[in-house]
Amino acid sequence: METETVKKGVSRLARKPIIPGKAQVSVAGGMVTVKGSKATLEKRVHPSVNIMVGTEGIMVTANDRSRLARALVGTYAAHIKNMVRGVESPYVRKLILEGVGYRMEVKGAQVVLTVGFSHQVALDIPEGVTALVEKNVMTLTGANKETVGQFAANVRRVKPPEPYLGKGIRYEGEVVRRKQGKRAT
Repeated sequence: METETVKKGVSRLARKPIIPGKAQVSVAGGMVTVKGSKATLEKRVHPSVNIMVGTEGIMVTANDRSRLARALVGTYAAHIKNMVRGVESPYVRKLILEGVGYRMEVKGAQVVLTVGFSHQVALDIPEGVTALVEKNVMTLTGANKETVGQFAANVRRVKPPEPYLGKGIRYEGEVVRRKQGKRAT
């Protein structure tokens, strides 16, 4: 059976309060604001979710017993946890470019990729993300985990690594499974 300490349908992240550390968290007008030494992040809160800031930490609870509310409780707990971490120490994603003649460079507020197409591909760097290119490694940093991760995925999508020669853009630490290719018999 079920004990009272374990609530049915509540995310494990939402059971414990989120400790903000040095970050200041406030909730007003359907927005949660996390302010830290490096950055300030805001996120709109769904009406089915209630966020309370207390002395022991931040608690995320459901306003009703609907399936959507129960699902969103864990999601918002994870978002707030990522926001609290991001305002103190930025998130970093590294992309590695492999291929002869392939280049990437930062020009103003754009990343320009030369990856074997007949044209160069220019991607706008989102606000709050910093891109730095050294040789064939691009380092993306920012306080918001979502924007850093999404921009890294957008850059990788331009030329994902192919399995025969390994040419393309891959994440640092990503293992590209190589195929043997054709052989003469």
